[in-house]
Amino acid sequence: MAASDAHRAIEAVWRIESPRLIAGLARIVRDVGVAEDLAQDALIAALEQWPKSGVPDNPGAWLMGTAKHRAVDWLRRSKTLERKHQQLGREIEIQQGSAQTDVDAVLDDDIGDDLLRLIFTACHPVLSTEARIALTLRLVGALTTAEIARAFLVSEPTVAQRIVRAKRTLAEARVPFEVPSGREREARLSSVLEVIYAIFNEGYAASAGDDWMRPALCEDALRLGRILAGLAPEQPEVHGLVALMELQASRLRARTGPGGEPILLLDQDRSRWDQLLIRRGLAGLDRAQQLGGALGPYTLQAAIAACHARARRAQDTDWERIVALYDALVQLSPSPVVELNRAVAVAMAFGPAAALPLVDALRAERSLAGYPFLPSVRGDLLAKLDRFEEADEELNRAASLTRNRRERRLLLDRAARCARRSACAERDDRRGAQSPDGRRSA
Repeated sequence: MAASDAHRAIEAVWRIESPRLIAGLARIVRDVGVAEDLAQDALIAALEQWPKSGVPDNPGAWLMGTAKHRAVDWLRRSKTLERKHQQLGREIEIQQGSAQTDVDAVLDDDIGDDLLRLIFTACHPVLSTEARIALTLRLVGALTTAEIARAFLVSEPTVAQRIVRAKRTLAEARVPFEVPSGREREARLSSVLEVIYAIFNEGYAASAGDDWMRPALCEDALRLGRILAGLAPEQPEVHGLVALMELQASRLRARTGPGGEPILLLDQDRSRWDQLLIRRGLAGLDRAQQLGGALGPYTLQAAIAACHARARRAQDTDWERIVALYDALVQLSPSPVVELNRAVAVAMAFGPAAALPLVDALRAERSLAGYPFLPSVRGDLLAKLDRFEEADEELNRAASLTRNRRERRLLLDRAARCARRSACAERDDRRGAQSPDGRRSA
């Protein structure tokens, strides 16, 4: 087998198998950093052997078996894990004997549980949001350091440092490799969902760079969400988040024009929306609602996205229903960003004059001081009220705040249109102020 073919096969297998591999090893050694090192050792062994021997019939099992041997050797050598060594004494004795299959049976406990433990560990609140995202994409998403760096427009050393510090922090904090229970599980689940949605949002509307979107990140978040939904099917908010991402991802093809320029929601060609993703999203929303209890924030946002998905034309959108859903969301998860989104819905349902005071009230929010969407929304409302000069100023301010080149160009184009309309209005005012013979009226 050609070495290049073997390396491509190994890369493909690694993408699929590494999260399961690291999860299984982390349960054995109780340290995600060591687990990743052991998994990398198995990968190196594959890179050395497969080009010569060929790719095994079951490459995932080969990697797992190789990694397990190294895990058992590591436990046997490690003096710091003596207690774990004693707990696994029987397995190690069997490993030293002839009944290897019994060790595999013990170590091959429910892999689904292992993946769930890995997700909860990688998203532990003891880590910063940036560290949680990087570690989750590395361990569960199987992205390389370079891929994570490209996705978030930071340097590879920065991502590498975040991952190293995250693993060290987990080890120093003695974070248990387990799925928490009770209130702690609820709190930790919130952290997991936050990380997955943060990854999706960065793909859906890139915060910086030359691209309006990064669809690969949306795909990674959807994959993580679907894994979590399969591992925790009784959690309505997990289904709510997946439904939300499915419904938003259904619009990806319609969100840019031929040259990559942004196309806003109301201007999109809805025939380009992905109907399969819409059906999946609506089914996920139904599932979240059927599980009972009060609707959580992700399920409420999914219900809002469903209002858009069900409208064949922009003018068919049930904006009053969206306002009501935002009212519920504000009560459940109050934040200035939610209030701003609600104001947009109010403008669509009841007119810009009803929404402008809501937006003006948010200008004092310190957390929105550098948020480009605030002046963008205010500029749009002012333009609809024919206050074009003010709208021009707000849209230019929004453009100055964004770090995304495509978004900046969009905002500057909107500002320029307002400036032109302001100039036209000023000329019309001058003409209207003149008498028929050309002289100014009194």
